[in-house]
Amino acid sequence: MTQTNRRQWMWQAAGPALLGAQRKPNILWLIAENMGPDLGCYGHPLVRTPHLDRLAAEGMRFERVFSTAPVCSTSRSALMTGMYQTAIGAHNHRSHRDDHYHLPRGVQPITHRLRAAGYYTANVQYMDGKPVGTGKTDLNFEVEGEEIWTKARSTANKPAHLRSNDWNLYRLFHSNEWADLRQNKPFFAQVNLPVVERGGTRGWVGSDRNPWNKQVHPRVVDPAKVTVPPYYPDVPTVRQDWAGYLDAVCGVDARCGEVLRRLEEDDLLEDTVVIYFGDNGRLELRGLDWCYDSGDRVPMIVRWPKRFPAPRQYRPGRVVEDVVSLLDVTATTLGIAGVPRPEGMQSRIFLGDKADPPREYAFSARDRTDDAVNRIRAVRGRRYRYIRNLMPEKHFMAIHRYKDACYPVVALMREMHREDKLTPAQQVLMARRLPDEELYDLERDPYEITNLAASTNSEHQRVKKQLRAALDRWMAETNDQGRIQEPKEVVDFWIRESHEQHGTPEWHLKGER
Repeated sequence: MTQTNRRQWMWQAAGPALLGAQRKPNILWLIAENMGPDLGCYGHPLVRTPHLDRLAAEGMRFERVFSTAPVCSTSRSALMTGMYQTAIGAHNHRSHRDDHYHLPRGVQPITHRLRAAGYYTANVQYMDGKPVGTGKTDLNFEVEGEEIWTKARSTANKPAHLRSNDWNLYRLFHSNEWADLRQNKPFFAQVNLPVVERGGTRGWVGSDRNPWNKQVHPRVVDPAKVTVPPYYPDVPTVRQDWAGYLDAVCGVDARCGEVLRRLEEDDLLEDTVVIYFGDNGRLELRGLDWCYDSGDRVPMIVRWPKRFPAPRQYRPGRVVEDVVSLLDVTATTLGIAGVPRPEGMQSRIFLGDKADPPREYAFSARDRTDDAVNRIRAVRGRRYRYIRNLMPEKHFMAIHRYKDACYPVVALMREMHREDKLTPAQQVLMARRLPDEELYDLERDPYEITNLAASTNSEHQRVKKQLRAALDRWMAETNDQGRIQEPKEVVDFWIRESHEQHGTPEWHLKGER
């Protein structure tokens, strides 16, 4: 009998007495950056993701999960509060980094609520001295309250958005060390993985061209075998970039495997609810920043520990087809910890005795990202997605210095457009204006190529009217603050910041659009 099996047998033999001694499970969030549901357990044929596939087989895999925003800081601001970012003034990417902006009255980070319930909180960066997480918070507000951090504080001279990450870290979490978890239970811990991420012109973070803390994930995916979305040219540059993304997904799995192995070795696995998810969709031109499935659909897996009675909805290996907002992880986590959902919280509970009815729709919103000002709102049901472009003049190829510098497909498509080598589906990305409305049938059109908003089909018109009304209600009921224009000096700051980091492309300097 192995040591782990012996421990498991002892716990099962002890029965209710030991279960009663530790009434609350630990909770671990494994958070990946910028990835869609591109794991083996979701049916992707090229990736190698054995650890997350096993987690899905032992737990529950969620098929239709959508982040509230297609970019990290706004999605994370919603996730950490259980409130839509548009409802709390946190909707512009990396906003409020040095203006001491606080959350509305009655809204608190989830860690504050869990600490009040007796939880130790950690944002794990190190495991026996080895870097395993970034310690990312990336919130568009200043966290209030006392500093509870027990570790050495960073003294590096960092940009404002990184300094604010540290300040918030010190108020949200006790520690960044895995070793502290065993002595401090129950715990709520996050591991914010360094991938999937681009590292400027050096390529994908964790690749052999761009190691993360001297760590490199292997090349797994053959560029010749990838399926290129029809809105991109099927050429070697795109294939190599897409294979690099999938290699990074394999890197996510390897890092999760390391954490899960340690969880088991420390005899914590069967005391800990593990929730794995991505913070927003894929890091591609038509993914990040855009309210399509490629931008806001994310993977999510939940594994329940054997030493705690499972919720009635839970079955190992179950695939959940319901529409779920990533926002709902917040209230569900509180419920797992025995903390009632606060009055007014917009997050819903999808697991447990107090679970809400399944959502009919998930909503997402995009506002300014870096120097790229925009405003888009979207609603997603089981089959259809409706998008409203409130600034349709801000098209796909409008100036966004980060993407011009870091996404190889951008310069490629500009060149192929000039040479008239793009297909009609690809030409859409070069249009000078977005449609006011978009409607897609994901069942028949998973790449969201055919816009049905102007279709004369009566069913399409009925669905558009229904989703349009649902979006109107949501914007009104949540007091969507995107209608309030950001001060010009804030936008000007991000133009300067983006220019310093990435430069300004020649086409923009020439006055082209």
